[in-house]
Amino acid sequence: MSRENLLAIDAGTQSVRALLFDLHGTLIAKSQIPIVPYYSVSPGWAEQDAEVFWKAVCDACQQLWTRPGVNKDSIAGVSITSQRSTLINLDKNGQPLRPAIHWLDQRRTAGLKPIGGIWGLLFRLAGMTETVAYLQAEAESNWLQRNQPEIWAKTYKFMLLSGYLTYRMCGRFADSVGCLVSYLPFDYKKQDWAGKNDWKWQAVPVAKEMLPDLVKPTGQIGVIAAEAAQATGIPEGLPLIAAAADKACEVIGSGALDPSIACLSYGTTATINTTLRKYVEVIPLIPPYPSAVPGAYSLEIQIYRGYWMVSWFKREFGMNEERLSKERGVATEDLFDDLVNAVPPGSLGLTLQPYWSPGLKVPGPEAKGAVIGFGDVHTRAHLYRSILEGLAYALREGMERTVKRTHIPITELRVSGGGSQSKAALQLTADIFGLPAVTPHVYETSGLGAAMDLAVGLKLHPDFETAVREMTHKGQTYEPINENHRIYDELYQRVYCRMYDRLKPLYDEIRDITGYPPKN
Repeated sequence: MSRENLLAIDAGTQSVRALLFDLHGTLIAKSQIPIVPYYSVSPGWAEQDAEVFWKAVCDACQQLWTRPGVNKDSIAGVSITSQRSTLINLDKNGQPLRPAIHWLDQRRTAGLKPIGGIWGLLFRLAGMTETVAYLQAEAESNWLQRNQPEIWAKTYKFMLLSGYLTYRMCGRFADSVGCLVSYLPFDYKKQDWAGKNDWKWQAVPVAKEMLPDLVKPTGQIGVIAAEAAQATGIPEGLPLIAAAADKACEVIGSGALDPSIACLSYGTTATINTTLRKYVEVIPLIPPYPSAVPGAYSLEIQIYRGYWMVSWFKREFGMNEERLSKERGVATEDLFDDLVNAVPPGSLGLTLQPYWSPGLKVPGPEAKGAVIGFGDVHTRAHLYRSILEGLAYALREGMERTVKRTHIPITELRVSGGGSQSKAALQLTADIFGLPAVTPHVYETSGLGAAMDLAVGLKLHPDFETAVREMTHKGQTYEPINENHRIYDELYQRVYCRMYDRLKPLYDEIRDITGYPPKN
């Protein structure tokens, strides 16, 4: 039997999945192991034992082998994609010294020594001092050094979850360049650890020998070790090929390889991404992340706590839909779509600014969420639709910033993530952007992107252009409705785009009075 099938491991926030694809992007088989995302022993903390992730990987793989049509002898290799920015301290034996600090962790380290020397002067002149202080305060390594120095002293390697799973698979302390999304001393332009004189070593003082080896996406990191083979059931000696972080894999898995196609991810953090082979900072001094394509960049605008707001609404106001879905035996999402469709486009002027979590630059750290335009005609249905509309407005603003910086028009949207399962959300997205919104042919776009890295790395496809053409296919297309777009365009231009500048002085006053968000 020829070895042409591709095993992708996707370690997400809510679950770990083992996915088997063929070279045409068909999902042959899937297994999914739910995990508790994190636990909290202190307000704002989010941690999880590293073994939870590894055990879920093992269980997902072992479960996959029981699926119909799965033959281990058909597997050509393995790739891993995972959640971003979850960090683990390991000792010399590769054993975790403490629980992983989860990407949703909110602890901060205030009062750190500012960057000095010429870099400090340059940041003051550029008005970036608070931005750099924010990065220092957010860096997990600074918190560990101040609050758990005994752990830091014993740390042999400080690694992302992707690197930890790589180590468990092949025994090498290594990670993919495509996974480097974190507060670590990384040069995003060169896509390597920062040079010795880079300011990041002052801001995030980690010894270079504590960091893993880096391998570009599609490069071979190692082979499946005997111990990993026994635990997972993956054949020993299969090549382990570097992929990228889940968002980066999602972009190419949705088919957004050309910079004229944008990938919208409707997940816990809502994002708009484009792939570019040139280094471009959409927001000055905020770097693009590494793409799943070696040497390319994933230009990303984030809406922190994006579709978290949708989950919040359903939890606080959606009990009736939850009850009816069980009584009628229909999907809850269909009932929420009915709620959206009961309200006209524009929600009768109820306009939401989705800044529930402070940003770094756009919006600034003082930002708050806001809803304006309330009247006695508005119901919870209007509020729910305004949440979806506000997220789409914010992502459209991100698209316009991207186009302004790259000078490349965006002509089509690919939408993935949990929110992409709502037909109503997809239609209003097309209407707000005035562009076709297309769903990929499979929901598992992160895993598919990892499989594409694997296929190109093993030369089963000669390049990414071929891999995208052969492995990604359009699902359903939502065309913009002209009358709806006209209403949205006026609300966007005349109301939404003015909200932040008008409200910012009040946000500054709230921050000054309440101390939230805290200043560094």
